[in-house]
Amino acid sequence: MKFNFIFILFNITLLLFFAALGLLPYFTLGPSFSVSFWRMNWPFILIWVLLFSAFNTFYFINRKLFLLLEREDWPALVRYLENKVIMQGRYSPRLVRLLANSYLVLSDSAAVMSLENKVAIAKPDLVDANTLVFGTARILGNDISGALRFFKIRKDKVKNGQKEWVRWYYGFTLLLDRQFEEALKEFSLLSRTSRDGAVTALSSYFLFKNLLFVTLEKKREYRESSSSGKSMALKALPNIKAWRRETARLSAEIHGAVISKYLEDAGNWLYREE
Repeated sequence: MKFNFIFILFNITLLLFFAALGLLPYFTLGPSFSVSFWRMNWPFILIWVLLFSAFNTFYFINRKLFLLLEREDWPALVRYLENKVIMQGRYSPRLVRLLANSYLVLSDSAAVMSLENKVAIAKPDLVDANTLVFGTARILGNDISGALRFFKIRKDKVKNGQKEWVRWYYGFTLLLDRQFEEALKEFSLLSRTSRDGAVTALSSYFLFKNLLFVTLEKKREYRESSSSGKSMALKALPNIKAWRRETARLSAEIHGAVISKYLEDAGNWLYREE
């Protein structure tokens, strides 16, 4: 992403808007009335100045961060963020999440766990807010039992925005831990109740692929749940293009990138007749 280009473009847009706003009274009301107009409507100028100043201040304060992100220089970005977060104690949601994601890009799960311990002391709420990041780090580090405990504790605590994904990851770690009946119970529930098309599709797919691990009675129940979930997923994402847009969006998030292969497999299963 070209942050400098975005910065320049936004500044040009603001300046053109201000110029148009300033000239409009002159040409519509005439020179004699334009001064009176702006005396009466000076708050508009103040708002514009505040917006312009805030945007430019934010950019220049974070210019080095944007530059490192643009270069995708992950080791340098990690050092920069460690200084901000750990050394200076700036445990802001944005910086913590970015540092954790940067560690994961470098496949450093141990560093994510170390960061989590520091965040738990400084700002415990940020651990829950980043459940998917810290939980997937455990999976990538092959700490399946730790991931299972982590997701189990938080599956009913997290906010609605990530609750369904946390529950799906709880089911996924149960599956990795070979607790098949418990895993499929979670997937069955999500396939019937989830409002997220990707979660519904993945849950239905994992139900379908793992039916052989449950009893005959459960097979019938879970096969129906899988079929029902597949129908609901197809309503939410009616064609392969819609699925690819959704999975492309998810792939920008660590919890989506980690399961990219399963997303691809679920898409093939969902649209195999297309």
